[in-house]
Amino acid sequence: MKEDRLDIRLKGQFLLDMILVVLAFVLAYQIKRSPFFFNGGLSSDPNYYLVLICVVLSSAVAFDLLRVARGFAAADFRSTPLPVVKAVLASLVGLVFLLYLFKIEAVSRALLALYVVLLCVFMLLTRFIVISYRNYRHSRGRDSGIQVLIVGSRERAVELIHYLDQNRPNGYHLIGCVETCDEKKRVGCAVCDDVHVIATMDEFQRILSDQVVDEVIFAMPLKKIANIVEHISFAEQIGVNVRILPDWQLQKIMYRPEIGSVNMSSFVGIPTLVLSSLPRREFELVIKGLFDRVAAAVALVVLSPLFACFAVIIKATSAGPVFFMQRRCGLNGREFTLYKFRTMVANAEQLREQLLDENEMDGPVFKITDDPRVTRIGSLLRKTSLDELPQLINIVKGEMSFVGPRPPLPDEVKEYAVWQRRRLSMKPGLTCIWQVSGRNDISFEQWMNMDLEYIDKWSFISDIKLILRTVPAVVLGTGR
Repeated sequence: MKEDRLDIRLKGQFLLDMILVVLAFVLAYQIKRSPFFFNGGLSSDPNYYLVLICVVLSSAVAFDLLRVARGFAAADFRSTPLPVVKAVLASLVGLVFLLYLFKIEAVSRALLALYVVLLCVFMLLTRFIVISYRNYRHSRGRDSGIQVLIVGSRERAVELIHYLDQNRPNGYHLIGCVETCDEKKRVGCAVCDDVHVIATMDEFQRILSDQVVDEVIFAMPLKKIANIVEHISFAEQIGVNVRILPDWQLQKIMYRPEIGSVNMSSFVGIPTLVLSSLPRREFELVIKGLFDRVAAAVALVVLSPLFACFAVIIKATSAGPVFFMQRRCGLNGREFTLYKFRTMVANAEQLREQLLDENEMDGPVFKITDDPRVTRIGSLLRKTSLDELPQLINIVKGEMSFVGPRPPLPDEVKEYAVWQRRRLSMKPGLTCIWQVSGRNDISFEQWMNMDLEYIDKWSFISDIKLILRTVPAVVLGTGR
């Protein structure tokens, strides 16, 4: 049975804590050895590599038993210090036991005390950053949590909602419940707490098209839902995960996915049947997200002098702001503000209406090879794709990835065919197959097929290959 995103997130948070354990011990060791530290210096006995192994083992057991990683999901940071201190002290007790068991003597008490203090500081600091950042996003309406729509509002759905209530801080947000078409009188009724019936199944496809929905959970017998095959097929085509709670009844609708796969998966501890058109490589996707944010943050620091240089040139050569900001659609239709260096005149959006007849792209996309709105420095930035560099900010914020389908405009998404919406099922990227394959020479339908092929065959290695293919395009200036 595959693990759900919550299980993988908890493992990632546990791994982060273990990295902090090693970092705290190594730093404590270096400080204690320093002659500048009070009563500094350490004897060569005992072997502190063995001590570090004992530290890691005792911490792993204590943190797992006390489930300290769940502290990252706390709604309020004030509830986290006590569990963290308890876990660290429990790991210290375990460490003392292991040192006694393996007869490792003469371990510096000052070193252990310094390690405990540093570990508490590191663990509390990481939790403060994560909780503060998540609360900031919530307050700005940028919740990137998993948006869940439940089909059903009776006993099975109520039990699921109560169960999810315990895990909402871990990233789940309930949009509401949808009932069968003959239950229209229940629309607007509360199912429990703040969860209501928001529509009937005749509006199911409209909700999936117009709102951000990551997963649909069928919490009622499928045989009671009219046109169930059509509804599940629609969700599959646009890339929305479908979960079916026990008892599973897929055999009663005789539905075979055309695009995705069917597998067993845990959902906050509940076994479910999942129909998914996304890559079932949850751990690799977590690594992709971690790599994106860390690499983008490092790149922003390294490239900051270049950013400053471009800012001066842009301001000196044309009137208007340094950055061009525009609303785009991201994962499953989430709207966000995309950042680019301004490459056009300040009133470019107003002039677009006058140039619609010169559009060289088919479909709901607007591009002109020699766009008269582009400034001289803008032409160079576009040709080398350096105007895209500010999107590193979007990557750090978690709105984009280094590799993924390019983020479309909301108006473009409204014109998508159903099958084309599935390109929104993965986080948009700074580069993609289209970006390195000719851009304007490719038709809109070919572009969409490229993105869907990328999603269907995605792997972390394929991302690395696309990044390496992007470098020559930037160096040779083949972008347009």
